[in-house]
Amino acid sequence: MINRGDVVKHIMHLDNRPFNLIKEGIKTIELRLYDEKRRQFKERDIIEIINRNTTEKILVEIEKLYVFDNFKELYNELDEDLIVYNIKEMEEFYSKEEQSELGVIGIKIKRI
Repeated sequence: MINRGDVVKHIMHLDNRPFNLIKEGIKTIELRLYDEKRRQFKERDIIEIINRNTTEKILVEIEKLYVFDNFKELYNELDEDLIVYNIKEMEEFYSKEEQSELGVIGIKIKRI
């Protein structure tokens, strides 16, 4: 994390598929647990996304943050077409116990 005034630059690593979906503008909401790292995110912050497979980098700006208790609530409120992954896939990454403990976040992003 690099702090430049009121805008902070964060680093996030993604696998090839989600990286390319963001790069192509198809994936506009990144889903994560609302852990300590994500609690630092603020609207207008910058995220440098690094492809784990190729080390290619892209920059995105955080447009909006959506915080919920779990992915079921998040999917009920947000447009699933923007999310790309379904609830079952997200629960393969993050257990219901982790969701219950930390909550979840939808990070609406745009390439810059």
